[in-house]
Amino acid sequence: MQGFDHTDPTVPAAMPSIQTTRRVRPTPQPITDDGDAAHFCSTCAFAESCAAVGYGKTDLAALHCLVEHVGPFRAGEHVFRTGDSFRAIYAVRTGSVKTRLFDRDGNEQVLGFYLPGEVVGLNAIYPEHFPCDAVALEDTQFCRFSFPAMSALAARQPNVQQHLFRLISKELGAVSLLAGDHSADERMAAFLIDLSNRYASRGYSATRFHLSMSRGDIANYLRLAAETVSRVLGRFRSQSLIALEGRELVLLDENALCELGASLLPD
Repeated sequence: MQGFDHTDPTVPAAMPSIQTTRRVRPTPQPITDDGDAAHFCSTCAFAESCAAVGYGKTDLAALHCLVEHVGPFRAGEHVFRTGDSFRAIYAVRTGSVKTRLFDRDGNEQVLGFYLPGEVVGLNAIYPEHFPCDAVALEDTQFCRFSFPAMSALAARQPNVQQHLFRLISKELGAVSLLAGDHSADERMAAFLIDLSNRYASRGYSATRFHLSMSRGDIANYLRLAAETVSRVLGRFRSQSLIALEGRELVLLDENALCELGASLLPD
């Protein structure tokens, strides 16, 4: 892989190139599978909770009958738009998504990013309309669950209901990265460790992954200027906390990043 093109305005010209020993190899993209008659697909949003209470795929045939595979959506395509009627939730099978809304002046506000195994659309349960857009960041496929049918199933199978509550709780907790008076370094460190933990929870590498979101989207989400994000990433590189080429990222010192972002991360 070639070094950085310092004419790229997102890369600080004063930053030295990554040394050969730290070159970032292309990150394999998380690709889901369909499982088989007895096993969930590798990124199933319900597999972990169902298996933990003794349910296998055969026990949850009714849930899987509710699933429709949709996509691929190409980068920039809408999965749903603000104001669309809420009829289903979307579990990411492969790829990634951002949610966003626009203020009265037309300014974009990035609300979050969703990775394989995560569910998009839970914030539309009330008032039964999507309150934001969901936009694919790369080629992305989903499992689409009819929410009325899932709600009926959850009433009969408490583990499904409990997992829905956990997903909703996690959605509400995601705003912690934006809360409080924290420095740009703290926010970025917490953001990278959060991505690391989420990838690791699905069996992917915790230290090497592809940033599907742009620097501008990251800055928007963290409520920072794009120039600030570039400076912080450059500083992290110079401190040997990360290696970064383009959007291929390696965490070189997880402990230091965890310590830096500790006040924003869950205990």
